[in-house]
Amino acid sequence: MGKGTTLTIEVSPQAREPVFLALARTIVQEIERGRLKPGDPLPGTRALSRSLKLNRNTVDAAYHELAMQGWLVTEPSRGTFVATDLPDMALHRLPTRPVPPASNPALTPERSLLRLSDGSPDVRLVPTTAFAQAFRRALASTAFTSGGGYGDPRGNGKLRDALSSYLRDERGLTAAASEILVTRGSQMALFLAASTVADPGSLIAVERPGYPLAWSAFRAAGADVVGVPVDAGGIDVEALEQIARANGRLRAVYVTPHHQYPTTVTMGVARRLRLLEVARRYGLVVIEDDYDNEYRFDGRPILPLAARADSDLPIIYIGSLSKLLAPGIRLGYAVASPQILTQMADRREALDRQGDLPLEYALADLIEEGTIKRHARKARRVYHARRDLMAELLRERLSDHVEFALPAGGLAIWLRIADGLSAETWAANAAKLGLSVMPGIQFDLETVKPAEAFRLGFASLDDKELTRAIDLFTRAMPR
Repeated sequence: MGKGTTLTIEVSPQAREPVFLALARTIVQEIERGRLKPGDPLPGTRALSRSLKLNRNTVDAAYHELAMQGWLVTEPSRGTFVATDLPDMALHRLPTRPVPPASNPALTPERSLLRLSDGSPDVRLVPTTAFAQAFRRALASTAFTSGGGYGDPRGNGKLRDALSSYLRDERGLTAAASEILVTRGSQMALFLAASTVADPGSLIAVERPGYPLAWSAFRAAGADVVGVPVDAGGIDVEALEQIARANGRLRAVYVTPHHQYPTTVTMGVARRLRLLEVARRYGLVVIEDDYDNEYRFDGRPILPLAARADSDLPIIYIGSLSKLLAPGIRLGYAVASPQILTQMADRREALDRQGDLPLEYALADLIEEGTIKRHARKARRVYHARRDLMAELLRERLSDHVEFALPAGGLAIWLRIADGLSAETWAANAAKLGLSVMPGIQFDLETVKPAEAFRLGFASLDDKELTRAIDLFTRAMPR
């Protein structure tokens, strides 16, 4: 199958572009044009190399690159095919006429801002056709049109059932639908968690450096925050215990153990167990933010704290579909004991009587029919390749001035800079060139001696945009 297939194309490498990448780009263009359709077979590498007069290894490298990005799939003993679960082609369709370089934002970031975000996904990968179809089904469903009243403040029951199965299969987390609260993004879940477990004036321990929007949510709920240092293993549990021993106002600890935000380090098993031990000893609620669990590139998956803890230890587990799909899709969720969840739902009802029912119904459909899992697999392949590309570019161009540990997962690299360099000055220089980057001071509770580092997100930019962004970042380095 596929061996007798022919494909007539013209491969024209751009300036200094490797031939295999030129071939890969040409095949993508044929898919975008609709000439190659989902499920179509491609010629074997031997046949295509002969027809194009290319080395067979070149064709094999192009096929491998496209399989990594999710455009092609290879089936043993059958051949290579266009993937059947591609995102909406309208998102990728090429203009009918060439865009002049001066008006192409990917080529002129000085005119249009490029952003190395804190770890946002690429909205161009969202399966918009499937999403639109699910949304239309939701609007037409009797569950939506004949309800006659407001929905459950915990969220749509169909979505909570779907999330229960998804979390069990993908994260080893056993949670009944009655233990899940759907929210408008994880930010709402953080606020509801804090307002439930912490009285006004009480303390919540947070990671330092850490996630500023979590601190804002906790403060809005009336709690104060106290920073706990982060090292190569995550939050310093011994420092946390000292704070708990000295301060009776401490009610909870907020952690991002899977990929610590912003440093990306993963908390090991021994420290996880020690954290749970300290939380139990001092009566602390653990607020676990598992914001990008789907993106694990190297090593074996690691179970959340909530999947490992005993039932007597209160853990509020918070997740989001925004990192998996797009920031504009505001849907998060919390998993907690029935007692805590009921209080969170009561507070949610006072703020926002119900969620977005059509959106929740549509996302439930996408989870049940497997679209979300397929999208996650594809996104992992694309983001894995982009992580490696950014790492390669940073090593090639800035190895004498920066250092970093390649993250096992997540959508960003924590880049530490050499002594004597200022991350804030570097960021200001980059902004003048049209590049937005986030220096370490933006992730610190205090402005005294913040980390001289950057959190560089790679997921939202394609290869050309990433290369351009690192070019600008290199040019912006303080001299």
